[in-house]
Amino acid sequence: MLKIRMSRGGTKKRPFYKIVIADARSPRDGRFIERIGHYNPLLPKEDVERVKMDLDRMKYWLSQGAQPSDRVSRFLAEVGLAEKKTKFNDPSKSAPRKKTQERLAAEKKAAEAAA
Repeated sequence: MLKIRMSRGGTKKRPFYKIVIADARSPRDGRFIERIGHYNPLLPKEDVERVKMDLDRMKYWLSQGAQPSDRVSRFLAEVGLAEKKTKFNDPSKSAPRKKTQERLAAEKKAAEAAA
C-alpha cells in the first residue's frame, strides 16, 4: 500500500518536511519511492514557499491508489485536488456525555428546588 506522507528533516527545533511517496511499511524518515514536494512550517502561512508540490506527479500517484496522510490531504484540499474534511477539529467530542448531562440537569433542578 502506498502512502503520500511527510518525511522529517532539518535540525532540532527547526523542522523541514519532504512530501514523499512511500510504502506504508517503511519508516517515516526511511526509504521512499519519490519526493514530490516539501513543507516548511517555519515560514508564514501566506508565503508561497511554505508548501511546494509537483501537482502532476501528485495526480498520478493518487490515480495509482496512493493514500494521503491527514496533513497532506489538507494541503491537497487547499489546491483543490481533494475534498476538505470537516472533522479535523471536532469540539463536540469534549462535550459531556448523555449520563453526565442528565446528572447535571438533575443537580440543577435540585438546587433550584432548594433555593
